[in-house]
Amino acid sequence: MNWRKWLDEFVLATKGIILSTKEKRFWYGFIPSFILFGMLMNLLSGGFTKFELMGAMGFPANLKILGSAFLSIFGINQPFLDWLPIFAICILQGTLIGIIVLLWNKKRQQADSSNSANLEKAGIITGLIALGAGCPTCGTTLLTPLLGAIFSTGGLAITGTISTIVTILAIIIAILSLKRLGEESYVIIINEKYLAKKKESREKST
Repeated sequence: MNWRKWLDEFVLATKGIILSTKEKRFWYGFIPSFILFGMLMNLLSGGFTKFELMGAMGFPANLKILGSAFLSIFGINQPFLDWLPIFAICILQGTLIGIIVLLWNKKRQQADSSNSANLEKAGIITGLIALGAGCPTCGTTLLTPLLGAIFSTGGLAITGTISTIVTILAIIIAILSLKRLGEESYVIIINEKYLAKKKESREKST
């Protein structure tokens, strides 16, 4: 494996991610997904217990549980070692979705400037990007309650070990997905800036 090439690609992807964060459309995808996944993962961290409580309790109590799940995203009333991996995964997943939203918007704009056939192509490409990036956190989120149902109390250590392994795998998959999307966003944003400068210089010369 060419590690120099991989390093260069990661540097390029990092530049693409940084450029993406400067775009307003990125935050349209990042903020909702970050909050949604963060609350969902915190609600499911102990299995379906919190959902059962929400079903049995009234509206004010449900708001309190949801509020607690929201604050847990930022480590409030959470052990640091429990909070850190969830926060890291939420950041990664939010960044993935933010870039996907941004790329979809840019591809749609490019298609609008040409023709409807290109618009259809842009939609298909963006859909494939979304499927390719996937949702690496979903497996981790749903893992805890499922393993809790499969294993008995004596198997909690096994459950914790498997959950840790899947969490690590989720982070690795998210990073690899970000590498691919980051590279594409870098190319598109830089090309967009180049075309804008070229158009501006052409207008000045006329």
